[in-house]
Amino acid sequence: MADQLSPDEKLNLITRNLQEVLGEEKVKQVLQERELKVYWGTATTGKPHVAYFVPMSKIADFLKAGCEVTILFADLHAYLDNMKAPWELLELRVKYYEQVIKAMLESIGVPLDKLKFVKGTDYQLSREYTLDVYRLSSMVTEHDAKKAGAEVVKQVEHPLLSGLLYPGLQALDEEYLKVDAQFGGVDQRKIFTLAEKYLPSLGYAKRAHLMNPMVPGLTGAKMSSSEEESKIDLLDTKEDVKKKLKKAFCEPGNIQNNGVLSFVKYVVFPLRGEFCVKRDPKWGGDKIYTDFEEVEKEFAEETIHPGDLKASVEVALNQLLEPIRKKFESPELRKLTNSAYPSASKTRGGAGGDNDELAPSRLDIRVGKIVSVEKHPDADSLYLEKIDMRGIESQAMLLCASIEGEPRRVEPLDPPEGSSPGEQVFVEGYENGKPDDKLNPKKKVWEKLQVDLKISDECVAQWKDNHLMTKLGQITCKTLKGGNIS
Repeated sequence: MADQLSPDEKLNLITRNLQEVLGEEKVKQVLQERELKVYWGTATTGKPHVAYFVPMSKIADFLKAGCEVTILFADLHAYLDNMKAPWELLELRVKYYEQVIKAMLESIGVPLDKLKFVKGTDYQLSREYTLDVYRLSSMVTEHDAKKAGAEVVKQVEHPLLSGLLYPGLQALDEEYLKVDAQFGGVDQRKIFTLAEKYLPSLGYAKRAHLMNPMVPGLTGAKMSSSEEESKIDLLDTKEDVKKKLKKAFCEPGNIQNNGVLSFVKYVVFPLRGEFCVKRDPKWGGDKIYTDFEEVEKEFAEETIHPGDLKASVEVALNQLLEPIRKKFESPELRKLTNSAYPSASKTRGGAGGDNDELAPSRLDIRVGKIVSVEKHPDADSLYLEKIDMRGIESQAMLLCASIEGEPRRVEPLDPPEGSSPGEQVFVEGYENGKPDDKLNPKKKVWEKLQVDLKISDECVAQWKDNHLMTKLGQITCKTLKGGNIS
């Protein structure tokens, strides 16, 4: 098909549904001479969700236009972004991403033989790349690096140096992947402009940048891997899809921040070319639309009911997800999923609090500094008079390792050297969860989680064999191997 297209027709395919293009003249110039080389990168952090069909549909457009497309699994970026992917899980996350992205592409009919797949650490640890990182870091100001990553890199009170390196590495990828253009979401615009500003300073060419709009999630905000309510997972069952769509924000007549409507625009129409709204015969029966503007217009006029729109998107979505579900029924891929995302397993029970995910991320554990210790006036023991938590409002409780016996042996847990009061402590593999604002004592969340808090034979604090960590490393104790944590 691409051989029969003119450069202008190829440009229309490449740029359709994009929010912005930087360097369009460069793209036009390349298309007059040869096929465009473009790459899309994804940091291997949380599980990909249905919003990933938006870049996948654009990759299909690029291929139809004859582009040479590279997909980068940015494992090093995943680690640099505030340790969203622990180092021990990087390889597993890359394998999961490769399998699920390929399954997505297959489900929309994209031939994999026309794509090139690359893992970041296959070239980002080379001598040449590392030297360029140093060269770039000698030019980029802290202000520019922080500004560039503001909408992509996780923002925390005490940012790590790694997060400042992230935008520069993404800029260098353009040179090392030898592409003409980089494709990504409009949230990466500041990284793209940083690349345009600094790559020529290293003697490298300025690339074009193709930007997708940010598709709203089910709650009306950006769809996020770390926000369960905002997304539909690629492996969600039909029942889960129905339940999540039922709760999705889809106000009658409102076409702003409508994730359900956006899915029709950016996924269904580019892939299918039409959309069928299923309706009861008494309301006119099913209607097939061949133009998104007509769907949007009729929804705005409330001719299309939100319930009918959701039910129709549910059908379209399940058609896309079914081949992916089937592929991941294999024992090998199920094992890979559970290994790459150990927090995926959930404890579920009957009504009440047991129905919530019993994950250690629900505990708000912080580094504290013991300011003073006094002898208890009424017992042969010590008590803490004050713990510095740097303004964190909480009923502070000191976590200690202990071994029962006579006498009972107790040691405080030690954070990594260089830690500061108030820093978050998380369980490896559960770093993206949100702590409860307040634990409900009736639900016994602490009590249920505490039974699996132990000290390993290497004196490392663990929950179900997953390390307790801060951004600087592991939580340990000095001598109490095999002890309990309470």
